[in-house]
Amino acid sequence: MTNPMIRIIDGDQVTDREMTDIEAAEHKKASDDAKARDTAAAKAAAARAAAKASAQAKLAALGLTADEIAAL
Repeated sequence: MTNPMIRIIDGDQVTDREMTDIEAAEHKKASDDAKARDTAAAKAAAARAAAKASAQAKLAALGLTADEIAAL
């Protein structure tokens, strides 16, 4: 398997080369970490949305609107 390519720009000179095994491992780790952060953020956003929907459903069951609760 070949490693991903890397582009090095040094002034006017542009060099494309294959990443070394160490660079490829670091790149994969950084990519995996970013995916994990994105997944965690999506789960947190979904939990916040579910909590808000639950609260609105409880208010609706009581016959109250969010504006009425805010006025209290």
